[in-house]
Amino acid sequence: MTRQTPRNNPSATPRRRVALRAATLTVAALLGVASLPARADGTYPDKPIRLVVGYSAGGPTDVLARVLGQDIGATLGQSVIVDNKAGVNGNIATEFVQRAAPDGYTLIVNTISHNVNPLLQPARIKYDPIKDFTPISMVAVLPQLIVVAGDSPYKTLDDLVKKAKSKTDAVSYGTAGVGGSAHLAAALLEQKTGTHMNHIPFKGNAPALTEVMSGRVDFMFFPMIGASEYVTSGKLRILAVTTAKRHADYPQVPTTGELGFPGFDEYSQPIGFIAPAGLPKPIADKLDSAIAAALAKPALQERLRSLGADVKHLGPTEYRDWLAKDRARWAELIRSANIKAE
Repeated sequence: MTRQTPRNNPSATPRRRVALRAATLTVAALLGVASLPARADGTYPDKPIRLVVGYSAGGPTDVLARVLGQDIGATLGQSVIVDNKAGVNGNIATEFVQRAAPDGYTLIVNTISHNVNPLLQPARIKYDPIKDFTPISMVAVLPQLIVVAGDSPYKTLDDLVKKAKSKTDAVSYGTAGVGGSAHLAAALLEQKTGTHMNHIPFKGNAPALTEVMSGRVDFMFFPMIGASEYVTSGKLRILAVTTAKRHADYPQVPTTGELGFPGFDEYSQPIGFIAPAGLPKPIADKLDSAIAAALAKPALQERLRSLGADVKHLGPTEYRDWLAKDRARWAELIRSANIKAE
């Protein structure tokens, strides 16, 4: 007769415990492997990369994303698909990427709004622009021009500043909206000159520029892209550029620093690549290497320059440090100028 071991027989318990424990550890290990982030071990990327843009197709940020994305994709051997998620000054796209998996397959092309949105709307926008993301690369900065109508009485920036000092709101300026790069640059000019000017926000740069060219608005800070045709036709006059040195496209135009207002180049509109927090360093480095390779090509540099961008590459660590300093700069300006969201 076969003898059955009772369930409570202590001699059988250790074997069962060992077997059960081994099985449990195996399952746990498998689950652990499944939950690990992607690695840049030669398999990344093995599918297309989504490059999210927080603005409509056809705008400067979108065009820059498509130009860079095509070259980066060729280097990495995968398609880079631009996904436009416009709205709330880029915040819809930013929060989408914040929630994405940190696997290197969802990135955002960030602009000035990445740092500025939480500063202007702290009750509504909760993300931390540094801690909640993994900076990968800065690729360029977008200089601005101070422009007036071609027949404006203001021949120089000094003329405009003297008028602004004569009386509060004696001078008006247009922008694409509260908290945008043009608004913040004008607020910086007010601070540096000790003046208070009349801010007139519009829904975009185009209507603001139309009002400037008509003379109904005195001036505005305008992106370098697209200005040359208006300057050549005499509809616009450039008073200054915000670059550290005179720009090759407008060598006759002085910089704001030359005119006694240094520091505008530090308040640059950045264009960069950012991923969700937790992106493994090998993947960030691999992406940055592909971006750096693209930016090193003369043809691509010229293409970006034609879009009004000055190439400026920073890697993951340097870009993180730059963003932290940039946030501090904007925070102080927004506080001291008492800039409020609409």
